[in-house]
This record gives sequence, structure tokens and C-alpha cells, in this order.
Amino acid sequence: AIQTAQYQLLKLPEVIARTGKSGSAIYSDPTFPKPVKIGPRASAWVESEVTAWIEARIAARQTA
Repeated sequence: AIQTAQYQLLKLPEVIARTGKSGSAIYSDPTFPKPVKIGPRASAWVESEVTAWIEARIAARQTA
């Protein structure tokens, strides 16, 4: 059976709203998920990867 995963893509303004990071900080942070190219001049982020990144930050806070 072929598994079809449902991926939700987020544009930059939505990623900024969810993370509180600036656009340049999102691109320059090596720990942040890399964007997916969706067109010649357009990128988006996989929602599950952004959510996992946020959850990892929360988990790191709790162990610090």
C-alpha cells in the first residue's frame, strides 16, 4: 500500500507569526527547518517541521 502523507505548507508571514522570529532570523538560523521551493521566487515551510522545531525549543527550556 502506498502511504500518502498530508503536508501543509506555510508561507513566510505565517512562519513569522508562529515563531516570533524575523524573516532574516528564520533564514539564518541553522537549527530552523529549510524551506521548500514552490516556485521560481517562492518558498514555503513544512508545517510539521516548524511545529517540531517549536516543540524542541519548549523541550529544551524544560530541561535547562
